[in-house]
Amino acid sequence: MSEEEVAVEKATLVRAEDVKLAATRLQQVVNHTPLLRSVNLSEKYQANIYLKREDLQVVRSYKLRGAYNKISSLAPEQLKNGIVCASAGNHAQGVAYSCHKLGIKGHIFMPVTTPQQKLKQVQLFGKEHVEIVLTGDTFDDSYFQALTFSNQNNKVFIHPFDDPQVIAGQGTVGLEILDSIPEPVDLLLLPVGGGGLAAGVSSYFREESPQTAIIGVEPEGAPAMKNSIEAGEKITLDHIDKFVDGAAVKSVGELTLQICRENLDEVITVPEGKVCSTILQLYNEEAMVVEPAGALSIAALDFVQDQIVGKTVVCVVSGGNNDITRTEEIKERSLLYEGLKHYFIVNFPQRAGALKEFVNDILGPTDDITHFEYTKKNSREKGPALVGIELKNRADFDGLVQRMAERNFNCQYINNRPEFYHFII
Repeated sequence: MSEEEVAVEKATLVRAEDVKLAATRLQQVVNHTPLLRSVNLSEKYQANIYLKREDLQVVRSYKLRGAYNKISSLAPEQLKNGIVCASAGNHAQGVAYSCHKLGIKGHIFMPVTTPQQKLKQVQLFGKEHVEIVLTGDTFDDSYFQALTFSNQNNKVFIHPFDDPQVIAGQGTVGLEILDSIPEPVDLLLLPVGGGGLAAGVSSYFREESPQTAIIGVEPEGAPAMKNSIEAGEKITLDHIDKFVDGAAVKSVGELTLQICRENLDEVITVPEGKVCSTILQLYNEEAMVVEPAGALSIAALDFVQDQIVGKTVVCVVSGGNNDITRTEEIKERSLLYEGLKHYFIVNFPQRAGALKEFVNDILGPTDDITHFEYTKKNSREKGPALVGIELKNRADFDGLVQRMAERNFNCQYINNRPEFYHFII
């Protein structure tokens, strides 16, 4: 690449002055969310751990920053004509709030499968200024329809992450961190989905706090940014685990990839089960309600703990729009990850007392049967049962399996067989 091409390429990147301009636009719109030192996490990791609480934002996520900055930068005739977006969650709420604040019309395309709770929140924030269009079964379906509608009606499409003004708006999270923290930041942990937040915050830090190491954090089931940076080009994933819905994307943005490749020191992935354990931990120990993507940066602390002793670390908590109906799945995924929940297909002898023998002789004193499905087959000597067992201690697993083998209870372990246990959780 020639020097001229490099100069043009770098000119497209977001600069600190763009973030500062965005902060001026957002001054009367967004909350300057608190940066709080966590006593529990600081003691656990022997470091100074600060949490940037975007879960306390007006729409309970940082997405308002980018959406409002982009929309408010449009020309008057563009605003008059209205805007379009596609989203299954937080971006839609940020756009809806912006439309109401600016008094403009917005068409928000969302999948038919979007939960009612999210639809109500979008309507609540946008009121009469937004029209929700439910189309398609997936975000990709809605995204395609939104782009088509935008082109046909000459309305500006507000991209959820791959836009310089959106990125600059998200970058104001970084500006607030450096304005609030009383000491230099050694490490910054940023959740990564499409890359808008990571691109914006890292751009500001690279100019204003260049000594800070920056790590992006993705869910293990959707490593689109990590794979793309390693490949040197944008990679589209064939399949993703959608559980961390605020950060699970098949492909990142062209611009966000370019910026993150320049600015991030590393991208790491965190198992979805660890994210679930962190959500529960934050609720129980910090009285915080966070969504899966909002827990990513804190969940990553376990994976960098050897690097952060005695250092100052900032974790961006990106959002708190968690659906209470997901609580049971969160608990289940956490127990599976922690090695405290195990599923077996057990072949029980079809005789009286077999289950009693299993309970008395196989289970340990603190083991608990939490799931049991069995149908007696009269023509067979043995009948299979699906048994879920919860342990108090991870170390009790080996003894449980050993006792089953010693007493000839033939079983298949299915935690490592997702085609089976995905029917359960």
